[in-house]
Amino acid sequence: MSVVRQVRVHGPGDVRVDEIPAPRPGPRDAVIRVAACGICGTDLSFIRLGGSRGPSDTPLCLGHEIAGVVDWIGSEVGTVAVGERVVVHPGNDELGRIGTGAPEGGLTSALLVREAARDGRLFRVPDGMPLDVAALAEPLAVGMQAVNRAEVVRGDRVAVFGCGPIGLFALATLLDRGIEDTVAIDLNPRRRALALALGARAALDPAACDVFDELARLHGTAPFLYGPTPATDAYIEASGAAQVITDVLQRGRAGGRLSVVALHYQPIPTSFLLVMMKQFSIHGSMEYPRRFADALELLERRDLSPVITHRLPLARFAEALGVLRGTADCGKVLVTMGDEA
Repeated sequence: MSVVRQVRVHGPGDVRVDEIPAPRPGPRDAVIRVAACGICGTDLSFIRLGGSRGPSDTPLCLGHEIAGVVDWIGSEVGTVAVGERVVVHPGNDELGRIGTGAPEGGLTSALLVREAARDGRLFRVPDGMPLDVAALAEPLAVGMQAVNRAEVVRGDRVAVFGCGPIGLFALATLLDRGIEDTVAIDLNPRRRALALALGARAALDPAACDVFDELARLHGTAPFLYGPTPATDAYIEASGAAQVITDVLQRGRAGGRLSVVALHYQPIPTSFLLVMMKQFSIHGSMEYPRRFADALELLERRDLSPVITHRLPLARFAEALGVLRGTADCGKVLVTMGDEA
């Protein structure tokens, strides 16, 4: 093939499915025939900004939640074989990145994976796992890291704000680790239903109740100088709503923990007096656990396919983007390529 299709951002709000030259791999590279690639809020941010940090002279390739089939390997690649089904680690500062500012992105029919010869770049998909489900590994790893950063242990009481894919995958991680006293919070009834289907103890609509009063009812109360608070031990902020952070610090328990995995672009007023008085811990959560394969192994143990609510082919990318951009009435939105998924 001489050209491939690739979703690229050309400027603020300007995203297109382009035809670009086919990959030209080297001896340490691989080419993946992509089967499915998720789209997410980070992609929406890149489109809004016009690039990873703003407009540039080079279009930004999108796509970092990638599963597919190995189509070609270089002579120095011994980690995988042609024809194997794989998940692609989209990278970090050490591995290099895919879909978040790199020359390559996973929303394409053929993805060049540089340095595929290195361990930790390509992961074999377990037999029997559909490739669209395998594409959940990357966002699942993000949710998993949010749980890791919250330092949650068995017996803790946890609240997850935001039941988009990352919040749902944080919830799935909690339940997989035996942390069952979990409460999900989201405005959207479909997302609350997904949280309950995964096993959340309760799913609250913040427009219909005082969330912290309900948490006190569900989790009990803990003493504090200014009056009792919910005894919720840890909070995971996956909603992107600034008020959540303010409320958690104001109404959370002494010794509580907050893991922030949502994107917050604007400064948020914070009472560090309360942080000090409560000895409250705030943790940012970025990217993945040290061991990326943990996500694939969780997908083997638990059926998380119901989180996928939309599957659309690359030719309908604008429609897929519209689902994600225009409504919260969705779980994970996947873009599929060919018949592999």
